Amino acid sequence: MLEERLVFRISDTELERRWQAVRAQMKAHGIDVLVMQNSNEFKGGYIRWFTDVAAKFDGPSTVIFPVDEPMTFITSGARHGRRTPAPGSLYRGVGQVLTSPYSIADCNTDHIDGELAVEALSSVRHERIGLVGQGTMRYSFGAHIQRRLPGAEFVNASDLVDRLKAIKSEEEISLIRQSARLQDEVWLDVLNFIRPGLREYEITTHAYRQCQLRGSTDGLILSGSAPLGQAAVKGHRHLQNRVLRQGDQFTMLIEVNGMGGYYTELGRTCVLGKASTELLDEYGIAVAAQEATAARLTPGASPAGIWSEHNAYMRGRGRPEEARLFCHGQGYDLVERPTLRDDDTMLVAPDMNIVVHPTYATPSVYSWTCDNFLIRPHGAERLHETPQKIFELS
Repeated sequence: MLEERLVFRISDTELERRWQAVRAQMKAHGIDVLVMQNSNEFKGGYIRWFTDVAAKFDGPSTVIFPVDEPMTFITSGARHGRRTPAPGSLYRGVGQVLTSPYSIADCNTDHIDGELAVEALSSVRHERIGLVGQGTMRYSFGAHIQRRLPGAEFVNASDLVDRLKAIKSEEEISLIRQSARLQDEVWLDVLNFIRPGLREYEITTHAYRQCQLRGSTDGLILSGSAPLGQAAVKGHRHLQNRVLRQGDQFTMLIEVNGMGGYYTELGRTCVLGKASTELLDEYGIAVAAQEATAARLTPGASPAGIWSEHNAYMRGRGRPEEARLFCHGQGYDLVERPTLRDDDTMLVAPDMNIVVHPTYATPSVYSWTCDNFLIRPHGAERLHETPQKIFELS
């Protein structure tokens, strides 16, 4: 039975809310149908937001969303597959599921998902087609549908959906709070597990297990270690082979989803012994930078202003300006809008889930902190409860 297999299911009421909001915007912009495609769960938020079905790796999944008819869901599977989902199945709001075997690693199948999309689009009104998340579509897919439907007008509808997706409902906020709580618990578990003699990947493997035992289904855990006096830069799994020694520092970023697939991320540093004055002082600068940004996360604030003020803050303390993305929205995606940089036009609004992780490195210190904030009418509420400190372990 489906209910026995699913880790979590978003409510029908929530999905209906999203569909209704999108269709109102489509009608206002004269868009007949939306097309979106995702190929991984880390940044597969578009199709999940519309369907509550997680994207899978390798074989991109595509959703066709007409303004006044049920959706079509396209995924890799049996050749010439076509079925109508039964009531209560995985595919809610979907009128048909189309399948055929294809893979991003097999150039012989580059056209297949595009051809299935053309079939679906041809059966509905498609004079004006809105493409959602063009950066998540493979080139062969987009080129194929535009070549096969030369009479259609293609427009970028990402901003239309992004502005709806960024504002979280009360149901979503409840799940986001649970994700933050999960990460708080896992960091505490890591502090009780870590010890000299372990390799970094052994610690992150333990952390992954603890996340999944608590309901996470996907995400990343980055880590890094070094003796005091060296920058403990965090990295992915293939950079996690170092053996920890007494006196080392260890930093970890837990950016996994929780129940329902919603992402938050928590980052902290610990020392297997006593922290140096330099590490404590630099961490204090990172926390102050985060607090300054959080104070600016008020409804109506502009990303450009927040970006500029953060870099002015860093310059004023003689620390490197931010050249990466230090503050951004989250939801079904690890990174979603608003991206708090100088070229995003989406203003901060109530009920956004925003992570703030000011980060910088010197030759001797890697300094950072990472927490999520929920935007409320009065300002930002920090969701993580883990103390903001360097954890000293005996």
